[in-house]
Amino acid sequence: MGVGSGLRGELLGVAEVADYLGVGPVTVYRWCREGRLPCLKVGKSWRIRQEALEDFLGRGERPATLVGQLRGFLGVPDCVIAVAETPELLHQLDAAFMKVGEARGALLVKFHGGESEPAEELRAELERNGLEAARLEEEGRLLMVAEDPAEARTEGLRRVLEGEAGGGRTVWASFNWMKRPDVERALAQQEALAELADARQLVIKTAVLERVADGWDAGERRRAQTSHSGTISLSEAGLSLARVTPLSPG
Repeated sequence: MGVGSGLRGELLGVAEVADYLGVGPVTVYRWCREGRLPCLKVGKSWRIRQEALEDFLGRGERPATLVGQLRGFLGVPDCVIAVAETPELLHQLDAAFMKVGEARGALLVKFHGGESEPAEELRAELERNGLEAARLEEEGRLLMVAEDPAEARTEGLRRVLEGEAGGGRTVWASFNWMKRPDVERALAQQEALAELADARQLVIKTAVLERVADGWDAGERRRAQTSHSGTISLSEAGLSLARVTPLSPG
């Protein structure tokens, strides 16, 4: 399906819309219930008119369009670094990253410690931005993992991988820097995460606030970019995606 192609009156199924946007069918049903995405019932099935979907996207539904763009950008394995203009945009990016992983049947892991908010507030932010975090946790598909500041990020991730051994799911891990880290230590950890992602076929996203990244010098910025397979920049002006060094496919 291509939005903008075909008949304007075409009726689309929930699964078709969910696949196009990179979200789960449950999310599409929720949008319909909330009235954000107009639907109609045909027999026992719900249908969405193509023009209603186009209007939905045209209203600037950032979580939906962000998910759709990330869906076409992220691969397996992958290790990307993202810069977000504001904390609100960083939280939107977190949720969108998780929603792409959810649609692909991944085990989602939200590491927290690089933010000032407690886990409960971060979970609420994921919910506010469209990820059904409580349900996914209950189903064992989302883990909220507290970081130990005394250990490398790779160690915490390795423990998750040991617990998932034999599970058959790809692990999608999210880290953030909302406070200024020790740059040398942080960049060394990112290089180690990229190696682990390549070796274990993981998808890892590390997001940093723009004001934090602005404090890095030119060499640190260059090192941050080249140690990842891709970069993401999210601001009120829009989204920018770029590839650096693709990791080896499994």
